[in-house]
Amino acid sequence: MQSSNGMHSLSWGDTFFLYLEREGQPINIASCCEFEGMITKQACTRFVESKLALIPRYKQRPVFPAFNLGLPQWEPDPDFDIRNHVREVVVKQGTDVNLKAETAKVVSSHLDRYHPLWDITLVRGLKGNRTGVIFRIHHCLADGVAGVGIMRVLLDSGPVSGKTQPDADRPHRPHPTHSLAILLDQVLKSYQTIMQGALTAQNEVLNIAREMLSSATHGHAEEIIRLVPELVKPSERLPFNRICHGPQQVAWAEIRMEEIKAIRESCGGTVNDVVLAVITSTVARYAQHHRVKLRGRHLRLVVPVNVRGDADVSELGNRITFLPVNIPLDVRNPRALLARINERISFLRGVGVPELVGMFGMLVSKVPLPVQATLVPILTQLPLSLANMICTNVPGPRMPLYLLGHKLLRCYPYVPIGGELGVNVAILSYNGVAYVGFGGDASAVPDIELFEGMLRESFAELRKAATSPTVATEKKPEVPGRRARPHPIPTSAAKPQATKQRIKKIPVSAVKPKTNEAVAAPLLSGSETGAVSVPGPIRSLAQTDD
Repeated sequence: MQSSNGMHSLSWGDTFFLYLEREGQPINIASCCEFEGMITKQACTRFVESKLALIPRYKQRPVFPAFNLGLPQWEPDPDFDIRNHVREVVVKQGTDVNLKAETAKVVSSHLDRYHPLWDITLVRGLKGNRTGVIFRIHHCLADGVAGVGIMRVLLDSGPVSGKTQPDADRPHRPHPTHSLAILLDQVLKSYQTIMQGALTAQNEVLNIAREMLSSATHGHAEEIIRLVPELVKPSERLPFNRICHGPQQVAWAEIRMEEIKAIRESCGGTVNDVVLAVITSTVARYAQHHRVKLRGRHLRLVVPVNVRGDADVSELGNRITFLPVNIPLDVRNPRALLARINERISFLRGVGVPELVGMFGMLVSKVPLPVQATLVPILTQLPLSLANMICTNVPGPRMPLYLLGHKLLRCYPYVPIGGELGVNVAILSYNGVAYVGFGGDASAVPDIELFEGMLRESFAELRKAATSPTVATEKKPEVPGRRARPHPIPTSAAKPQATKQRIKKIPVSAVKPKTNEAVAAPLLSGSETGAVSVPGPIRSLAQTDD
């Protein structure tokens, strides 16, 4: 939104992430990338500077009006210096543990609001002829989809860099924002905004509600009404649902996209359903490790939903709503869990839950900004847990990217934590691999490294279930020796089956051929279908339920 003085104002959603931020809780998104070869700070600084003309927002800072009487504005940084945004550290051992530690330091610190809210940290000294590059931007600048758009701008699609000249324009000093005249103007605009919002909020709510109900003509209206208490009810806390105080730490894993797609083709659903099934199983394992009984418990995941539509994916800012999904933690069969997730998400989308959440956000945006700026940091400290975890899944580039001719090998994403969301997870697909990044609070999740191994176990379990024809997808497998109604056991087979343990005592001449065939058929059928047992790894997920 452009203001009267030619400056662009932040949207309410972007501003909200600035309100959320507090000490020990930086609201930044990031990615830790590994490039092949050695990249110097000097060369990287020159290269990034040559790209700034394509990202004007990278030279602007958010400036709040006095007393938060209006939305902040993007204004050019009068003291912009590219050297303040490209840093370098050298690690001694050069291990992946060192790289994770440096990433944790970066995401645990706050960006300086007096300057543009982004930076790049080079991690040199890694073993294997690699250079780590940590990209970090404030959430008010971009969501995950916009972050991928920035990645496409900063990096090249081939090993030969494009010829982009440095932007040598001198930043002009913004108009003063502290004079009495501007303060009075802001008071007037704030009053007008509040009045206009109050007058239009009712119409906007009615329009959204009308659209939701019109799409729910097939009996969904009752489901929407029943869903509201479920959505606003606090979720059951899991071991990591504690107030975050910092510092942050990270854990990583990766899954090949071809394997995810193979599971989708075998079991149905979507790629995102497969990802959520693996994350749910991973959380269940972690909860059981902390002696949490899973019977009757649910995991409430909040899944960001992109609402850009056909708009340019490189558009900066946040254009998302959220989809809260309750998933049972006590479903032992991986295929059954995947089916439950697919069914639940399809239902929630079908009845318009993302739109309902968007409507709630629109109503909150009508609250006067000074009140929001005061209350939001306080609310994040209250023992309220509307969700257990945020899980964002962003499709990234399918082809390799390069920085100064150095190929991007791996890219682990990071999504911020806060409130009682002691751990969140982000998934970014790149060049045929889904990179999974867990971010957690050090006190809420002191053993975050467990998520790495548990995720690999959960995916291996789902992959085995998807490829094995002997895995039953029903909630209750058949009882050994008992067939389903469509295939009843012949009556003539009942007596021989019951006495099969004494078969050696029966003379061969006493066994009629017809009766022998009746005995063999059900026994052979039962052994081949495999419906009488569940693989060990599937049972082990919920051994401590009782």
